[in-house]
Amino acid sequence: MHRLWICLRLPRLCLEVFRPRWSTELAVAVLDKDRVHHASPLATAAGVRPHMRRGGVQTIAPQTVLIERDPARETEGLRALALALLQFSPCVVAAEEDAVLVDVSASLRLFGGARRLRARMRATADALGYSVVIGCAPTAQGAWLLARAGGGLSLKIARLGRRLAALPTAALPAARAHAEWLDGLGCRTLGDLRRLPRAGLQRRCGAAINEALDRALGEAAEVFDWLEAPPEFSARVDLPDRIEHVEATLAYVSGLIEQLIGWLTARHLAITRFAVSLHHERGREAIPPTVVEIALAESNWHADHLVRLLRERLARLSIDAPMIAVQLAAIDTQPLAPPSQSLFPEPGGTPEDHTRLLELLVARLGADRVLQPALQPDYRPAVANAWVPVTAKIPAGTTAPALPRPVWLLDQPIPLLEREHRPYYGSPLRMVSPPERIEAGWWAGEVVTRDYYVAEGRDHACYWIFQERMGSREGDAARWYLHGLFG
Repeated sequence: MHRLWICLRLPRLCLEVFRPRWSTELAVAVLDKDRVHHASPLATAAGVRPHMRRGGVQTIAPQTVLIERDPARETEGLRALALALLQFSPCVVAAEEDAVLVDVSASLRLFGGARRLRARMRATADALGYSVVIGCAPTAQGAWLLARAGGGLSLKIARLGRRLAALPTAALPAARAHAEWLDGLGCRTLGDLRRLPRAGLQRRCGAAINEALDRALGEAAEVFDWLEAPPEFSARVDLPDRIEHVEATLAYVSGLIEQLIGWLTARHLAITRFAVSLHHERGREAIPPTVVEIALAESNWHADHLVRLLRERLARLSIDAPMIAVQLAAIDTQPLAPPSQSLFPEPGGTPEDHTRLLELLVARLGADRVLQPALQPDYRPAVANAWVPVTAKIPAGTTAPALPRPVWLLDQPIPLLEREHRPYYGSPLRMVSPPERIEAGWWAGEVVTRDYYVAEGRDHACYWIFQERMGSREGDAARWYLHGLFG
């Protein structure tokens, strides 16, 4: 089977894990052992260079914000991206030098090809606040080298060999320790390195260089320990500053939702309830986190829908203190339902589309303003028909009557005239159903003794009418009433 790997390399991970999107707003430099490891574009424009000491930075660019490198947070950020990428393939692994490798061989047709899949992955990384360089190749090592060299797409192994041959020897980690010796031989590219005598190169530099080149060109097997999704999901992101407006946190929650979708896909689950906790600043007057809980009427695993629901809820939320962090946790999940096997799509949208619309309306208007009909365990039509919030669970065991009931039930029955010994409503009505006798309500002091029929007029419109039984509470004379209309 044709293989394809995508490598996402995060060249500015050490900078972006501290302050997402700071690199375009402030001059920032990340220090590693008192030397500059990475600098933002504004800091670079001010003269800050890699390996520069702290004192030199403070001398030439005193406005630069200096941050000590945090390897633990970098590892956490890399793992967050790897978890989000599980929505595209189950074969994801964290690689060296801040990179993530994804085997997308089985996912190409599902996502519309390599270029569309690459664009989707870039959008996912952007949602997490990371800028990535992407390389695509038939081998994992080849994709990693292309990403290390600035990105590129090579779908054929022959073209990949030509692309790799032009890369400098420093692109291969195993060759960096021998850079001076290789440069003395005039070996400056991977192509030059490949032309050296294999046995002599191995005696002088070890087997690592030859093995890496073999893996990159598909001449040796590649073995990985794939990323496994945790049994439960909970992720948190620290905000770059004190944020007072709830809507501003949506950009950071979007990254958490991307991680949630990756976790759900890897474990073949769909979310039914999740919670977003808005953590406030600490101090003597600290308050508990503000928790926003989202309950879905039907399980879902689509990021766009979850973001829309959360946007509507956050727009109606008011907070009492600035926020410093956002946390997302999955509360209830269900096994992912298999795709529909129907040959023809549902007209007007699928049931899942209708459910998403209702959830969006509930998030925007409130659960008490979006209602659904619910049949009550009572024979009386006016009592049996009730409206409850769409988020309420309708109790099981309440079955609909055997005979048809109208969708539109009148608030008060309308007395009908009789012509030619038949009820009249615009025209004489003809009975088209057997009678449905209802005798109920004695326990509530509202006795109902009626015989209901479905009647049809000359215009073929159908009506739900009833006749009082002789000797009923309403009177001794049997009369006809209109109680409902059929659509």
